[in-house]
Amino acid sequence: MATKETVEAYIAAWNETDEAKRRALIDRCWAESGTYTDPMADVSGRDALAALIVGFQAQMAGASIELTSGIDEHHGRIRFGWKLANGPQPMEGIDVGHVTADGQLASIVGFWGAAPPA
Repeated sequence: MATKETVEAYIAAWNETDEAKRRALIDRCWAESGTYTDPMADVSGRDALAALIVGFQAQMAGASIELTSGIDEHHGRIRFGWKLANGPQPMEGIDVGHVTADGQLASIVGFWGAAPPA
């Protein structure tokens, strides 16, 4: 799978409320032992990511995540910007990750907000 399709499936998984459809998206884009880390979470594996997304959706009912940039990629590493739309408060950030040789996400590290000042 191309990196753009992988990232689009990943974002779609965060927005999908149907459990079976969300799981199909995760299985498609996320490596079995893939890791996700952000300021509030650190999980490993597809089941843990699915549970994290369910918790996010419960906390941010009606919100969705949208890409705000293209996907920058080199040496199997990626980064892209995103924003929280329709959420209780504006939020944006950047995700940095690693893509496996077969095109799945092996890791994502999420940063919230703008980069800190120098």
